[in-house]
Amino acid sequence: MFKKERRLQHYTSSQKILLVGEGDFSFSACLARAFDSANNMVATSLHSKDTLYDKHWSCESHLEELERKGCLVLHEVDVYVMDRHPTLKKMKFDVIIFNFPHAGHFSCFTEKDTELIEMHRELLRAFFKSASKMLTDVGEVHVAHRDDYPYYEWKLENLAASTANLILKEKVLFCKKDYPGYHNKRGSDIKCNQTFPLRDCFTFKFTRKENIIHLNEIGDKSELDKGIVGNEVDGVVATSDDQIVSNEIDRIAPEFHDHNELDKKLIGNELDGISAKFDDHCELDKTLGNEVDNIS
Repeated sequence: MFKKERRLQHYTSSQKILLVGEGDFSFSACLARAFDSANNMVATSLHSKDTLYDKHWSCESHLEELERKGCLVLHEVDVYVMDRHPTLKKMKFDVIIFNFPHAGHFSCFTEKDTELIEMHRELLRAFFKSASKMLTDVGEVHVAHRDDYPYYEWKLENLAASTANLILKEKVLFCKKDYPGYHNKRGSDIKCNQTFPLRDCFTFKFTRKENIIHLNEIGDKSELDKGIVGNEVDGVVATSDDQIVSNEIDRIAPEFHDHNELDKKLIGNELDGISAKFDDHCELDKTLGNEVDNIS
């Protein structure tokens, strides 16, 4: 039996979706509830199940919900080598999601320090490289990320292009309220179960360069087709109107062949009748005057 496609923001129940770096699995659970199923989803975390329970007490209920709805849940999945994971290496995905990637919190660094920024960038290089090998032909990689200072220093677009030949397709505002039940987590240090501010957040959508070129070609062809159709319709309308005018003149002409003097009043009435027929089309063709002169 055909099952109706369900949607939440950029994601649908008909897509094959991989989620990596999940914290308490609340984002995965949110999608599963929206789809009323999770058969199309694979949700993963870096940590073991036991470690997750220690870090995020709420993850247990989310994991149970995901498994009830048919989601494949995998633990200890490292984005550096996920394309070689025994289960994942056999699979291709329409969308791969990594929400708010982070290399970790360290007492010796702040988010503004170049050393930590480079650690974040190295994490994303590895992710993009692995993810690009796991996409379907038209697949996309989605990264939710803050775009204020210092986070824009990570330079996501540059990393995706230089590492995996992935091009930014779209950048859309990420609003937490659009994902009911989602709780972003720090994931490391003693504050691992706490949230963090989501300011100036966006979902960056990346895809292969050839897909962008194809989309542009479709767009150009669409505009070209519109122009061709428009010209064809204009030609048909013009031809039709010209034919009507010609037919009316042919009808008028015989009435005056046997008259020595052309009855101007009669012609005026006939022309008024012709003109009325074009009120809903276009202005009466100026050549009509020339045709009538020829008849006279």
